[in-house]
Amino acid sequence: MDIVDKNIDNGNAFDWGRVSAEYAKYRDIYPQKFYDQIVDRGLCVKGQKILDIGTGTGVIPRNMYRYGGEWVGTDISKEQVGQARLLSKGMNIKYFTVATENINFPDESFDVITACQCFWYFDHQKIMPELYRMLKPNGRLLILYMAWLPYEDEIAGQSEKLVLKYSPDWSGAGETIHPINIPKCYEEKFDLIYHNEYPLKVYFTRESWNGRMKACRGVGASLSKEKIELWENEHKNLLLKIAPPEFDVLHYAAIAELKVKK
Repeated sequence: MDIVDKNIDNGNAFDWGRVSAEYAKYRDIYPQKFYDQIVDRGLCVKGQKILDIGTGTGVIPRNMYRYGGEWVGTDISKEQVGQARLLSKGMNIKYFTVATENINFPDESFDVITACQCFWYFDHQKIMPELYRMLKPNGRLLILYMAWLPYEDEIAGQSEKLVLKYSPDWSGAGETIHPINIPKCYEEKFDLIYHNEYPLKVYFTRESWNGRMKACRGVGASLSKEKIELWENEHKNLLLKIAPPEFDVLHYAAIAELKVKK
């Protein structure tokens, strides 16, 4: 399903369904510290019911299932949800194909709602009251993010330049460490009670880094098959020149915890 947003990639269409296989294989990359930050806040653990919006291939529910929470995941892409179900085999996680703006679970259904790598895609004026409604009293909205740092890591920086060569309107470039932006409308129903931003080193091989980059919005989710092939050939050659067979890429992670107002 094509998504078009004038505030993202200059309004160029993208479809995560086109890159679901690569997303499933190469974007389950969060280090343990990323999950520790969540659990240390007492969130997404046993005794809690959690909704993961924009779940993609279910990375957050699958990796946090071991902490005992009861998970539901939703995503607009049927291909992403299909991958999530395959990868969650043996886990009692429920997935639904639905746009976040159309989610309609009963009032006070969840202790926590999570949104990882997806918060900027939503119509916040529309979803904010619904997220509030679906959360229990004292419930939490947890926003999560991780990105490479192109100005501090050469491999990330050179790879990003190549994405921009083929996808010059891609608006995912140029990341620096900063707090997650929370739209002002959330102040009506939520209090921001915690945030943290911290550097992380993430392990890759040449193959897995190429796959990770291919599974980004500026490449696999938006380019034609012909341009993806050209980009991939050039990227693989680039990595042979600048990257050893195994390496770490410097990223940063960010977390923002919002609490339902009384």
